[in-house]
Amino acid sequence: MAGPDTESPARTNGPTAAAANSGAEVGTVAPWYRSKAPARPKPRALAVTTATSVVALVVLVAIGRLLGATVLIAPLAATMALVAGARALPVAQPRNVIGGHLVSALVAFIVLAIAGSSAWGAAVAGGLALGVMLLLRVSHSPAAATAVIVVLQRPEIVPFLPLLVLATVILVAVGVISARTNRSIYPVYWW
Repeated sequence: MAGPDTESPARTNGPTAAAANSGAEVGTVAPWYRSKAPARPKPRALAVTTATSVVALVVLVAIGRLLGATVLIAPLAATMALVAGARALPVAQPRNVIGGHLVSALVAFIVLAIAGSSAWGAAVAGGLALGVMLLLRVSHSPAAATAVIVVLQRPEIVPFLPLLVLATVILVAVGVISARTNRSIYPVYWW
């Protein structure tokens, strides 16, 4: 994603822009091997983003050790990747991060109570979680995996839900601190 944190040449729209950016004549198409991927982040932004992710996830492990519980689950690592690496996207905003995981876990506990623990139930919970998140405007893709984990692992609702909320709040807080350190904006909106 081009922006202040990436190395990207100025781009304009239209065939003349493509020619100017690629060095080709007007009306030609860039070769297939030329990447259309966003530019690499600048070294400082890359370092801050990587450090943010490591710190946030290590904090979750440390809290888990202190409490004698599992706090870091795979979907939270995916959440941190969005919060640190794609902080402008709607799925990375606090409302979506915290609300998405909470809603998905609640949907999963309902599915677990009705259908029990099975791969079939986990699939249904993951799909239903997405629908409910969309309905409530808290879409957060990693949270669908939280629903799957709940059905397959059958955690006790307490302490799982409070720890999940605590973990998501910590991830958002670390994202806010990192954004201030990196002189960028996060969150774009809270609610």
